[in-house]
Amino acid sequence: MKTPGPTLLLIRHGETDWNAEGRLQGQRDIPINAKGRRQAARNGRALGDYLASLGRTADQFDWTASPLSRARETMEIIRAEMDLDPNAYRPDAQLKEICFGDWEGSTMQEMREIDPVGRAERKKDKWGFAPPNGESYEMLSARIRPWLLGLERDTICVAHGGITRVTRGMLEDIPGHEIPIVMIPQDRIYVWREGRAEWI
Repeated sequence: MKTPGPTLLLIRHGETDWNAEGRLQGQRDIPINAKGRRQAARNGRALGDYLASLGRTADQFDWTASPLSRARETMEIIRAEMDLDPNAYRPDAQLKEICFGDWEGSTMQEMREIDPVGRAERKKDKWGFAPPNGESYEMLSARIRPWLLGLERDTICVAHGGITRVTRGMLEDIPGHEIPIVMIPQDRIYVWREGRAEWI
């Protein structure tokens, strides 16, 4: 894709207990934990410093988030750290995490017992495999593409690991088979600006 387009600052929600346990969250509405709140606060301070370094102000950006509570609380902490109204952002249902369907709530270790055939299939093709009643990363990428192509303003977005993976894949032309294993930290901010990527 590699088109300059609007500036995008994409932030993964803070840690949840299920993240710490390695459970597949998908679209289950799991809250962030104490560590996640510290990560969100750190990202709020880093974001404030970064915008100041560019000579930009918060009102020059569109602020949006996944409607899941872990993303919303992360956004509200970030905005509070910047002395902004915590609730002055738009939830967007397009930004919900990848759906793991019947696998949600389980760890991959547990899936070895629950669905060994599915787990083996996923191991062979993490990009194309969809759990029962769930999405593949390929399907998620198709879901997010209209959102990404439709951005008209510089945007600050709080979403999820899967959303950030497929967004990076489209912006940076990452091969599909590599996208599901791209590491997405919860204490850094992904920046796409002037056709280049960086982390702050």
